[in-house]
Amino acid sequence: MEEPTVQFSDEELVDNFPTLDDERIQLEDLEFEVEQPPEELEDGSDNSLAKKQSADLEKMKKTTTKDRVQALHLRKSLNLLDKMHEEKDVFIQKTKGELRICRQRMDLLDKQQESLAAEIATEKEANNMAAIGRLQAASRRLQTELENEKDLQSKITAMLKESENAMWHIEIQKGLFEDVRKHHEEEAEARQRSLKVHSAQQLQKEKEALEKSERNRLLRARKSLHTQKELGLRHQKLVEDAQRNHRIAVKFLKASLGRVREQEQKEEMESRKHMQRRMDAVLALKNNINASRETLKKFQVWSQTRAQLANQKALTEKEEILAQGGDAFKYLCHQQKHQELEAQKRAFEEEQKLRKQEIVSRILKEEAEEEQRKRRQRPPPKAIDRWTLRDRTWKYISDICEGKTVCTSTYQLDEMLLYPKPLRVLKAISSESMQTDPGSINTEDEVLAEPDVPGLWSKESYQPHQVPKEDMERKPVGGSKMEKDILARTMERLRSGVIQKQVVSGREFKGRPFNSKPEVIHFKDFDIGKVYKKKITLINATYTINYCKLVGVEENLKDFIHIDFDPPGPMSAGMSCEVLVTFKPMINKDLEGNVSFLAQTGGFSVPLKCSTKKCSLSLDTELIDFGSYVVGETTSRMITLTNVGGLGTKFKFLLDSELYEMDDSQPIVKISSLFNCEDKTLYEKLISSYSEQQLEVNEFSSMDLLSQKESEKQLDDAEVTTAAVSAMTMPPSEEQAEITLGEVREGEIGPFSSIKVPIIFTPIIPGEVQNKFKVVFKDPQSPTLYFRATGTAIDVPVWVPRATVDLKICMYDRLYQDSITVHTRSKAALRLKFEVCKELRGHIELLPETGYIQAQSTYSVQLKFLPRQSLPEDARKYFDPASRVLEAPMTIRVADQIKPVRFTVQAIVTTSDLEINPSEINFGYCTIYEAIRTEIRLSNLSLLPQEFGFVGLPKYIDIQPNDGFGTILPLETLRLDLIFQPIKAREYKFELICKSEINRCFKLSCQAIGVHPPLELSHYQIKFSATSLYDTSVSTLYVINSHVSMNKLIHSLPRIGSEEASPVGPTSFEFLLPPKSPITISPSVGTVLPGKRCLVQVAFQPVLPQDKIFEEAIQLLGKETETKTKETGQKKELWKQSLSMVRVHNRERLTRTSTTQSTELQRPEVNVSSIEFQAAQATLSKAFQGKFERFVIPCVVASGDIKDRKTTEPLSFSPHNTLYLELWCPAVAPFIVVTSHNGKTVFNFGDIAVGHRSIKKITLQNICNEDLTLGYSVLNPNGPFVRLNPFSKLCSGETQTLVLSFSPRESILAQETLDIITKRGTLSLTLLGTGVASMITCSIEGNTLNMGYVLARESVSTTFKLQNESLLPIKFWVRLESLSKKKAETYQQLPKFLTSREQRTEIVGTQNYNGQSVFSISPVEGLMFPGKAQEFTVTFSPDHESLYFSDLLQVVLFEKKVSHQIFLKGAAREHMMFVEGSDPLDVPVESLAVITAFDPEHKEEAEEIKPILVTLNYVQFDTDTTTPPATRELQVGCIRTTQPSPRKPDHPLIVSSLLQLRGDIKETYKVIFVAHVVTEQ
Repeated sequence: MEEPTVQFSDEELVDNFPTLDDERIQLEDLEFEVEQPPEELEDGSDNSLAKKQSADLEKMKKTTTKDRVQALHLRKSLNLLDKMHEEKDVFIQKTKGELRICRQRMDLLDKQQESLAAEIATEKEANNMAAIGRLQAASRRLQTELENEKDLQSKITAMLKESENAMWHIEIQKGLFEDVRKHHEEEAEARQRSLKVHSAQQLQKEKEALEKSERNRLLRARKSLHTQKELGLRHQKLVEDAQRNHRIAVKFLKASLGRVREQEQKEEMESRKHMQRRMDAVLALKNNINASRETLKKFQVWSQTRAQLANQKALTEKEEILAQGGDAFKYLCHQQKHQELEAQKRAFEEEQKLRKQEIVSRILKEEAEEEQRKRRQRPPPKAIDRWTLRDRTWKYISDICEGKTVCTSTYQLDEMLLYPKPLRVLKAISSESMQTDPGSINTEDEVLAEPDVPGLWSKESYQPHQVPKEDMERKPVGGSKMEKDILARTMERLRSGVIQKQVVSGREFKGRPFNSKPEVIHFKDFDIGKVYKKKITLINATYTINYCKLVGVEENLKDFIHIDFDPPGPMSAGMSCEVLVTFKPMINKDLEGNVSFLAQTGGFSVPLKCSTKKCSLSLDTELIDFGSYVVGETTSRMITLTNVGGLGTKFKFLLDSELYEMDDSQPIVKISSLFNCEDKTLYEKLISSYSEQQLEVNEFSSMDLLSQKESEKQLDDAEVTTAAVSAMTMPPSEEQAEITLGEVREGEIGPFSSIKVPIIFTPIIPGEVQNKFKVVFKDPQSPTLYFRATGTAIDVPVWVPRATVDLKICMYDRLYQDSITVHTRSKAALRLKFEVCKELRGHIELLPETGYIQAQSTYSVQLKFLPRQSLPEDARKYFDPASRVLEAPMTIRVADQIKPVRFTVQAIVTTSDLEINPSEINFGYCTIYEAIRTEIRLSNLSLLPQEFGFVGLPKYIDIQPNDGFGTILPLETLRLDLIFQPIKAREYKFELICKSEINRCFKLSCQAIGVHPPLELSHYQIKFSATSLYDTSVSTLYVINSHVSMNKLIHSLPRIGSEEASPVGPTSFEFLLPPKSPITISPSVGTVLPGKRCLVQVAFQPVLPQDKIFEEAIQLLGKETETKTKETGQKKELWKQSLSMVRVHNRERLTRTSTTQSTELQRPEVNVSSIEFQAAQATLSKAFQGKFERFVIPCVVASGDIKDRKTTEPLSFSPHNTLYLELWCPAVAPFIVVTSHNGKTVFNFGDIAVGHRSIKKITLQNICNEDLTLGYSVLNPNGPFVRLNPFSKLCSGETQTLVLSFSPRESILAQETLDIITKRGTLSLTLLGTGVASMITCSIEGNTLNMGYVLARESVSTTFKLQNESLLPIKFWVRLESLSKKKAETYQQLPKFLTSREQRTEIVGTQNYNGQSVFSISPVEGLMFPGKAQEFTVTFSPDHESLYFSDLLQVVLFEKKVSHQIFLKGAAREHMMFVEGSDPLDVPVESLAVITAFDPEHKEEAEEIKPILVTLNYVQFDTDTTTPPATRELQVGCIRTTQPSPRKPDHPLIVSSLLQLRGDIKETYKVIFVAHVVTEQ
């Protein structure tokens, strides 16, 4: 806001500016010092002016440099003051504006305070304390704002005063500098006067220089004309010499050409014969191929027939052999082997023949090679002579006459020199023969080996070139084969040295080695005899150094083009060289060719064109519009004919209907001498072009080229026909004669010039006139140009440009104005009177009614049109009610003119009414938490679009779209939504006003009743996110009871309209869901206490309709049954074909009926748990296209608690207190689907044993169009389900496998949900599984199985059972510890007998010596079904005596769990009788040493001395009492054996042993054991 004011003194303003540069000062000095005034002037006035100017200059010279610098500084100070003055002025204006706004705000605040004071007084009278407090707070706020505004006003006022003071100071300083400003302006005026004098002097000098240059130009033009005449004479002489020489040359070429053509005809006949032979050969080959195909077909049929006969023969022989009782198979095998041997024999013979033929062919080939070798050693024949100079001359002359281009590349020249061919002179036609007899041209050819016709080379006419004898008799290069090989290798080496590949940094250059600037050498519009030169630049475009060599130009350009090129040597990349091309034209003909160069990387060429002078004619316009003119006047327009070509021609302007032929100075058949070297094609072109011109003129036939007589006859006929056509041409009509050509109609247009031709328009009859013209030219190559002229003739001097004034569409009671312009061509002023018909005088007015129009000017009249509602009745004659079109005639009367000027006012009159339907709306009951929408129709009855708007809308009404504003098109009906949302509970009656753009009002009456329900919802609209099928989206809301008091001052009471308020207390609610909806609300029924709220969850789970799923499942099932029916049908047909026809016929009905019945019986019913239902559900889920549903759930409200109600008495719900919950439910296809398990999302692992694991692989596929990042819900870490391979990303269309495992640790029924979470949705997988404990009981108690005593080398068996008490089949394995893998580890430890008895923990005891296991069990493995028992047999088989046989038997379930461990033990004796109970004399673990065997003789002796140790411990502690004696029990046993006993069983067994007692004394007793052995029966 604030801007600092700074005051500057004069010295500060001067010193603050930068000093001026010295250069600028010097330039200004030079500007005024160098220029001098003129010394001599013509008259006295000029002298006085010069003196005044010289005085000013001298005065300016006297000013020093210092003064000019000071003046410049002062000028800048003035500019700075002006700028500061402008800025300060702008700032003052802005500050004044802010001060004015501040005062307006203060006034507004004062008014608001006054209104608040009035309201406070009113509320005090009403004793409304709440309103008084609110108004007093507002008053205090306004007082604070008013004080702030006052402070701001004081600040702005102070700032304004400071700015005005600064402004005054600046104006004072500007007044001080006013003299300096005037002085500066005077100096500027003096400087301008000096500049004018200087410019006048410069203009005089330029005029003198221009006159001098014009004289020089005229001298050069005369000199050039003289030179051109000399060159023309010289050129004419050269052309005459060339024509004479040409006639002589052609005279002797005619005979040679005949022989050349004859030779060509012979060759053509030979080629035709050769082609005929080839065609015959091809036809013969085709016939042979067809015959071969037919033969092959015959052979195939014959082989098939033979195979069938052989099969029939084999079957017949087989039946005969079988009938005879022989072995048919053996016979057939023998016969087949015999045939194979015969075939091998024939193949061997054929192979021998082929080898013989091959040997013979090799011998013949070697003999032929030997003969060829001998021929090569013979001396070579004499080579063909090289081309002589004369042959090359003839070749050049023939090519020039033919007009061919000669390629002069180095490679072709080398080939021509090395391998010469016989020269062929091509066709040439002389100009004389064309003029005399075109049909007498000889078409024969001749090979010119030597000049056979004398004359051309005779001494009288021409001195021939003497060819040296060496050239005539020179032999071709390379006589022998060796020399040819050497020459070929040398030429190849030379060519490879000239053209090389260029490779730089591994890149080979390909393309044009040099670029030319310009790309094409073009000589335009050349004149014969002149010399033209052009320079071109060749730029090296390769990658590195390159060379350039000129090869030359083509043969047809050698006589006219000369190339000056100095090879620059090696050129780096990007370097350039110049080539000078000189063109000296000798013939008037377009030439084209190439200038060939050779680079190190290959050859290239620059195109060359030489263009003759041609005409390029055009008109500046194709339409001349004269406009409107009065009858009798004459006007003209110019049309410009422009020639931008270098050749002039004659022209003539004609009417389009006229026929005209340009005169030719020469006969058409006579050909100019400039075409003496042209061939027959040029002659044909000329004749054909002439014939085409004749055909355009008189549609006559073209000239025949067979003879001269026919051509002359046709020329005569053409002249007669042309005269007849010109005589029959009708003159133009009178109407077309109004537009004619001027005096200049024909003439000659030069090159690069233009001519203007007048076109005259003289109107005779009123109306539009048009005419067509054409321009024809003598130049045959210039096309005829056409243009058209139009004009309008009028008959009165006063007219209205707009005969019909169209006011477009107008509304009733609206004023429309337009300006009507009246034109006149009269040369005098005229009085005009404007009249309106009587019927429309109340609606249309022309102002002024009378006026004067000046000569040849315009006059404007104001038209006012105000249509009334009575227009249709007032102007029935001019108004059409159906189309609403008004056509009113207006009249302009001109003084002294009988015929008035009439024009028509046209308008479409329409109404401006808008119609609202319906006119009254009743919204009914509506709660304050919802809005009711109803639709109204707004119709536009007008033919014009109208803008409308509903204004003054109350707060509880909203109109959409665009808030009730918009534009309605003609006769259009708009549908508007009228939304009513009450603010409080009361009755509403109001009117809505719709205003149009012309301020017309249309009313709409409305009424409604507002309801305040006792309950409210926290959200009345829930928008669920896009939810996949079978996914769930959950949202929460609250049901709130805010009715806690009946005091209406605290809050608004719930009521219906003006009825009584609802009581305070518990209020119940119930959500009424539509049937079969995917919405779940929990709780749907409840009671809310006053001041409390109830949480409600709304879940949306989109599912597919079961009807569609059942239909899809039935279709899938039908397809499966159809395929099965087809397969069974095919099998039936195959089976039927194998049977006889009778059986097929009998059984066909049965099979058909059985298949239909079976299919009907086999078709299962589709239920929800079937595979077909799940497959159909997965298919429909993938193909789901998305669905959007909108549900409005009503929530009824009733007073009271649900618990207190009786079962038969429902709560009284009021329909007016109903709340509505709107749900937006978009359902989309699942982004991730399960492709395995038929698309199921529930995976049951089944019954799994505890401690075991089951794995399921689930295949997931991303079916959306974007990559998804996957997240997983957390499974129970202590649960049985585990995710084995979680992957974090699933690309679009990708399929991956998720592996899940179920491993129960206890008997449990497990269920968990795995959520696969993405940004687009969640896929829930339900995992089920049952853990079953494996319960097995054993029939052995104590887990120890004692096999007892067994005789050595015998065996004993026993059984035990395992019972499966679980619900699962259990697989088991039985293993012995002695056979386990750990046995090898135990052998590496110390022997157990070395440790003490307490430290021994061995399980596996003594084992057999023979390596076999002591214990064996069967079965080793198997499967125990639920509730079944498995019996096991254990066999004990010792091979020596020991008391320490033991082992451990383990029962393993599912390959890892050990269910039971049974300890097996047993003992073995050598004899049936044994004693036990004595102290052990050996260790329980046997030694590793080898036990020596006893001899049978000493066996009894060894056994008798086998002792036993019985230790008796008797301890007496007290001598007085008797101590019981020490006792020891010994057991004697007998072993059951299968061996036969040598003794009889009747006699007892007697065994004696010595009992030795060692105490104080040593005593020995002999104990005798007697045993009776009894066998069981």
